[in-house]
Amino acid sequence: MRGSRLPFLLQAAVLLAAGLLAACTANTRPAPADYRVIGYATGWNAAQDGQVRQIDTLIFAFARLVDGRVVLDEAGAGKLRRLIALKAVNPRLKVAISVGGWGVGGFSEAAGSAEGRRRFADSAAELVAAQGADGFDVDWEYPGHGESGIRSSPQDRANFTLLLQAVRASLDRVGALHARSGAGRYTLSIAAADGPFASGIDIAAVAPLLDWFNLMTYDFVNGMTPTTGHHTGLHPAASAPADARTVDRAVRQFLAAGAPARKLVIGAAFYGREFADVQPVGHGLYQRYGKYQGEHLWPQLKADFIGKQGYVRYWDADAQAPWLWNAQTRRFISYDDPQSLAAKAAYVRAQRLGGIMYWEQSQDPQGELLHAIRQGLPR
Repeated sequence: MRGSRLPFLLQAAVLLAAGLLAACTANTRPAPADYRVIGYATGWNAAQDGQVRQIDTLIFAFARLVDGRVVLDEAGAGKLRRLIALKAVNPRLKVAISVGGWGVGGFSEAAGSAEGRRRFADSAAELVAAQGADGFDVDWEYPGHGESGIRSSPQDRANFTLLLQAVRASLDRVGALHARSGAGRYTLSIAAADGPFASGIDIAAVAPLLDWFNLMTYDFVNGMTPTTGHHTGLHPAASAPADARTVDRAVRQFLAAGAPARKLVIGAAFYGREFADVQPVGHGLYQRYGKYQGEHLWPQLKADFIGKQGYVRYWDADAQAPWLWNAQTRRFISYDDPQSLAAKAAYVRAQRLGGIMYWEQSQDPQGELLHAIRQGLPR
């Protein structure tokens, strides 16, 4: 009809619908800048300075626990200062201090009393402030478990919550003295494992205290497990046992226990694990082995193993993970590579998680693996 307002109204309706769709999409998908790329670092090589802009947080590993206090010797302090100096290259970079690691004890004892928790928490916060760091990370492997040879207790689960409450309070108290409050407050994170190793953590209780969980979604198979397999696989392989640990199962476990998705940062491995005398079925995947051979860092995997000396690369479309199999020597290697890291980044986006962390910075000197993570989680 001549002079009708109908075309205008239709156009307005279309524009309104498009706007509502865009708003819904914006509300359900995290902004890319919210994804964290976090690297544990035992030190720093100046040749890697160009990689700093791809990293959001570096976590120095490790401070020590001495008589219940978190301390850093001069060598460690020097390495930490080197990391903090990288802020000149990337002003957005945050640097945290981690205490602990596999086989490091003293946590159960420190967490077991109010005085012990206060000593631990105050020393941690004072160290962060004195060193000019941005946060603190607790790597207790693992509350309530003594597999690594450290002391544990049935009370560790409750005491770990109390310990983190004390650390959060001390970080906030000391932070207020150094103008570190609100969005700029000192961060608190923990390194946590999945499966049976999570039983010593009251996940729902500690989640509000933490800025994020560093999920150690690697080492699923190692010298303590009966078979080979994907040591950092995203999903189960077709041949995996029903109880096989995977990244996705770890995430689901923590979500079900009360952890917010945006606080879950999944782990990536910059190293592989090799097994010898492996049963040859299925190119060695999830088979019994005779001897655990140890770790190979990413540069060594590229130089000596992938496509070399009889090692053939296979890709598991179910697990979204690669592996190497040497039919002549019956050796098997599980590892992460750019393809599997791209799959992990896609998973983080799809599940609206917090990001990806990796162990460890020096094991990827050319930055190939880091680049794959950052490319998958763009700012």
